[in-house]
Amino acid sequence: MSSQSMASNHPIATPDEWEAARKQLLAKEKEFTRLRDQLSQARRELPWLPVVKPYVFDGPAGKETLAQLFDGRSQLVIYHFMFGPDWDVGCKSCSFWADNFERNVVHLAARDVTLIAVSRAPFEKLDAFRKRLGWTFKWVSSGGNDFNFDYHVSFTPEELAGETYYNYAWSKSSMSERPGISVFYREGSDVFHTYSCYERGVDMMNAAYHYLDLVPKGRDEGGLDFTMAWVRRHDQY
Repeated sequence: MSSQSMASNHPIATPDEWEAARKQLLAKEKEFTRLRDQLSQARRELPWLPVVKPYVFDGPAGKETLAQLFDGRSQLVIYHFMFGPDWDVGCKSCSFWADNFERNVVHLAARDVTLIAVSRAPFEKLDAFRKRLGWTFKWVSSGGNDFNFDYHVSFTPEELAGETYYNYAWSKSSMSERPGISVFYREGSDVFHTYSCYERGVDMMNAAYHYLDLVPKGRDEGGLDFTMAWVRRHDQY
């Protein structure tokens, strides 16, 4: 829809009418903020699950355990980046999310949080793709362990032939790699899994989408073949 046709079909207000309508929406926004704060607190109060499997990853420093990925901090956020072992490039949608967290890594580090990406592709592929897109965050390979399978973001051919367990539910899928975010806490030598989210659960970590939610056309994806059909890797627009 053009800007002209949008304006001709949208309510037009006087300044007083606009402010009254805005205040009504503001009340709803404030209630949403309060509910979001409550939800965030409930998320932090979830029970923790001890991590007992000795995962070893390939990264810029060579072999590293899950505990070493914390890099001296007590909290670790892992973005499950879709990049299969036989893929030539990383997922364009995950690249969109990576653009959003790239420059937040330093701020999170100041709050005792390490944020990295993990994929099953060999480290050499990950590092080459990272350099191509100008990213500076740490990216390690889980290709030599079960990490992606255990956290339900990668699936074997046998699983794809039946049903896959993703976002806490069973369903049919043809996708061998799926996105997600997992959070861990370390205390001494003990590591705990505290939270994971998938599908629309990762939506809140994409600031670009939230800016689109502010503008008149919104995300404007209704007429596309699928919701993120418009997304490109940032060097391909």
